[in-house]
Amino acid sequence: MSSFMENLTLLRGIMKEKRIDAYIIPSSDPHLGEYIPDHWRIIAWLTGFTGSSATVVITDTFAGLWTDSRYFIQAEVQLSGSGFVLMKPVLSEKKDFIGWITDNITSGSKIALDGRIFSIEQTRRVTKSLEGKNILFDFDCDLISGLWTDRPPMPNSPAFDHSVRFCGKERTIKIDEIRNQMKLKEIDYHLLTSPDDIMWMLNIRGSDINYSPLLISFAIVGEEQVLFFTDESKIPLKLASEFDKFEIVILPYEETAGLLSTLSPDSTILLNPSTTSTSLFNTIPRGMKIIEEITIPTRLKAVKNRVEIDNIGNVMVKDGIALTKFFFWLEQKSGSEPFSELTLGERLNSFRSEGENYLGPSFSTIVAFNEHGALPHYSATKESDIQIGASGILLIDSGGQYLDGTTDITRTISIGRPTDVQKRDFSLVLKGMINLALAKFSTGTKGFQLDLLARKALWENGLNYGHGTGHGVGFCLNVHEGPQNIGQGGGRDSKTVIEPGMLISDEPAIYREGEYGIRIENLILCFEDEETEFGQFLKFDTVSLCYIDKSLIDISLLDQKEIGWLNSYHAEVYEKLSPYLTNTELLWLRKKTEPIRE
Repeated sequence: MSSFMENLTLLRGIMKEKRIDAYIIPSSDPHLGEYIPDHWRIIAWLTGFTGSSATVVITDTFAGLWTDSRYFIQAEVQLSGSGFVLMKPVLSEKKDFIGWITDNITSGSKIALDGRIFSIEQTRRVTKSLEGKNILFDFDCDLISGLWTDRPPMPNSPAFDHSVRFCGKERTIKIDEIRNQMKLKEIDYHLLTSPDDIMWMLNIRGSDINYSPLLISFAIVGEEQVLFFTDESKIPLKLASEFDKFEIVILPYEETAGLLSTLSPDSTILLNPSTTSTSLFNTIPRGMKIIEEITIPTRLKAVKNRVEIDNIGNVMVKDGIALTKFFFWLEQKSGSEPFSELTLGERLNSFRSEGENYLGPSFSTIVAFNEHGALPHYSATKESDIQIGASGILLIDSGGQYLDGTTDITRTISIGRPTDVQKRDFSLVLKGMINLALAKFSTGTKGFQLDLLARKALWENGLNYGHGTGHGVGFCLNVHEGPQNIGQGGGRDSKTVIEPGMLISDEPAIYREGEYGIRIENLILCFEDEETEFGQFLKFDTVSLCYIDKSLIDISLLDQKEIGWLNSYHAEVYEKLSPYLTNTELLWLRKKTEPIRE
């Protein structure tokens, strides 16, 4: 029997003792962010599945795992012999684990979960779906800690100051801005559960979590004090002394819930229900007025200040140099030595690491060859890794975390001679990317209103892609960071107004299952354009710097405006990167960025 089967058997034994009919485990931690520390990777320990997104439901006769399509191949391999079954839509008939529970849990059953790692928003969805079924819920049920004997400890990285020369504003100014917004909303306390909000507010960073420079923490902003809940040993003496001057009180991480419960029931608190755990929410005193919406720091940090914008320009040059050197190296070595998806990802990370102020990758580098590229967010594992062949389509989606900014860029290149269909697909995706980059729109426009610009050429040819067109990007914070977003309107973030200073990705795509995927992604920065009698208009500046593979372009599909944009973009790429390249790299890049002639 595998260790996973043993763990499942032990877990079922405890469930039986406690008369629990169904136990739910999400792939999250108490901060409910995208990336979590190893201490909270319960699903990996229990099932063997190491993907970043999943939910597990366990009963006495069933153990199922739900994840998204990017992990189907990986999950089927890793779950083998674990006792867990992968719940693909074709098997479950519903994409959501809640649908399965609704259909399969009988009246009078007891459902349990650990409320520390379930948002209050998620918990409400579960309870609402089971209304009228006479279900008993236990939202304070940790069945894992007693079983996981070799559990990794909580991360303990030291905090470091994020200089104003990078972030542009003193921490005291940011705190004042938050308090001013609180006064306008008549808020007494503001609960911050997302570490990125707290890092931004306090101008600090850490390395507790992979890919995002965060320190695990909570905070409560009051009228006179900021209560900062983290391990005191993580805060260097110099920082702690400065915090003390400004009434930033450092308290033990474990005391967050206890202190929250002591707040006056006559006061008002603002929190985000999608990032506030059920456990924390339930400690708020009865009678306290609760305002539920995205946090004030989330809105403030979405709009980059002048210093941040200047730094973003500098960091894109560094990132562009690394990408150029990587693609030059790849082309020179191609055919003379073998490469796999994993080894190429490691090599690209190595080129980035040579840049000044580099902290690490901003997400797990995606190197996807041929059919793997058809999985929108595929990430190679030891089980799925394949060699890069002599011909095909190679998609590389990568990014870096630097003290002076965060990057995210996708390039698709041809290995060998592309087919006419591949060139057509690539050109239609390119048209969409350019069309959004060239957008001019009035103040007040929301993300979903711009989405069509990126899809128009694809739709006209009966093609589409299933993910959003663009996500917000943080500044030396999360690579996926709202509230801004460009999508088809299904999510809350797509309804956010696009404002000057917002950094967003522009990444239309096409995926042909079993064949290849094509995605082209740049980061675009919103800025004010002209003001007319009809109001203020906005545009985007493309800030990413890396050549686009012209061998994949069918020029007949591009109009004059699109060719003009591409030539202008390539001229900028060459101009900004050329001072940092060797002579051979320079000659290579000149050829890659030569103007297209109609």
